[in-house]
Amino acid sequence: MQAFDVPGARIATEFSDEGGRPVVQLHGLTSSRSRDRVLGLDLGRGLSGTRLLRYDARGHGESTGRTEPDDYLWAALAEDLLRLLDHWFPGERVHGVGPSMGTGTLLHAAVREPERFSGLTLLVPATAWATRVAKADEYRRAAALIEGDGIGAFIATSADAQDPPASAGAPPTLPAVSEALLPSVLRGAALSDLPALAEIAALTVPTTVLAWTDDPAHPLSTAQTLVETLPDASLTVAQTPADLERWPSILHDDVAQTPH
Repeated sequence: MQAFDVPGARIATEFSDEGGRPVVQLHGLTSSRSRDRVLGLDLGRGLSGTRLLRYDARGHGESTGRTEPDDYLWAALAEDLLRLLDHWFPGERVHGVGPSMGTGTLLHAAVREPERFSGLTLLVPATAWATRVAKADEYRRAAALIEGDGIGAFIATSADAQDPPASAGAPPTLPAVSEALLPSVLRGAALSDLPALAEIAALTVPTTVLAWTDDPAHPLSTAQTLVETLPDASLTVAQTPADLERWPSILHDDVAQTPH
């Protein structure tokens, strides 16, 4: 693990240099590099012949953070991402991959600096636009619950949640965010949304959207709208764990096919 300083945080990074094309891999809300591996969302596993940068977003995993909700806006996390790319891959176009919050971070970075990306592989995009309002309220209630009753109460409320069919059988995991930071992380998520559709429509990089079924936090409607809006995009939907197991090979093909 190598640390990289950004304003207000120290980012934990992991770099695998096997030559070849540059790839950056992100993770989802309350997750981390290691937790995404347990959840089956570490598509970079076995991605050989690339220069792969993986990192924990500020406040997550082994990275530090502050109790400032604005630090965890997807647009703010995009600034961290662009700083990392400037350091690790200066002047290069990079393939970006990541689920949920990672998808939001990548899209905000891409609309800000589209020339930095050669392609995108976006996993399980979260609620956005019209469906974001109710989810934001849920995040704010969860933040208040943690502050009032502790992280154990928050974990208990989600213990009975039904996993999407594609992730059935994944072992249970705990949030990879400390109790002190989690309310701020959740409030930052509540304040976040994907970029406007007009901004997304201007992105011309090849994009694959990987979604799964029966997950209200990551509805198919977001994935479908992204594919309808992006000029060069395709959609693959997983309904079973076997479908999910194919996602790393899709990333491999995406990286191989995108231009330098």
